[in-house]
Amino acid sequence: MIAITPSPEMTDFQLHPTLAADTIEVAQWPICRVLLMNDSRYPWLILVPARADMKELHDLNAADQTQMMTEIDRASRVLSDLFAPDKINVGALGNIVQQLHIHVIARYKTDDAWPGPVWGAHPPLPNEQAVLKILAERIKQALN
Repeated sequence: MIAITPSPEMTDFQLHPTLAADTIEVAQWPICRVLLMNDSRYPWLILVPARADMKELHDLNAADQTQMMTEIDRASRVLSDLFAPDKINVGALGNIVQQLHIHVIARYKTDDAWPGPVWGAHPPLPNEQAVLKILAERIKQALN
C-alpha cells in the first residue's frame, strides 16, 4: 500500500472567515469544499478549492483546474435539476474575499436582482434555521 502525503497546499487550507460565516458546508469534493450561501433569495453554492493561498483560477495547477471545472459543472447541473432556474450564473470575483471561490447561482427572471448580478443588489436575506437545514440536506443528497 502506498501512503499519500497531502501537499502543503491541502494541509494549510483554511476557509476565509467571511465564507465560513455566510455559508454552511454541504459537501467535500476532490478539490472543493461545497458551501451553501445562506441567502433565501437564491439557491447559491460556493465552491472553494481546498488549497492554501489561492486567489485566482490560474493559481491552481493544471490537474486541479481540470477537476475544478468538473466540479463547477456538477454543481451547476445539481442546481438546474433541483431548482429549474431560468439561468445558472457562475462567477469568480474575489474583490472582497480574495480567497479563490466560485459562485454557482440559480437565477430566475422573477428574482430580486434579475437581470443584474446578485452582488450588491440587496443584503443577504438569511433562511430560517429549519428551512436552511432542510435545504442543505436536500442539496447534500443531490450532490452525493
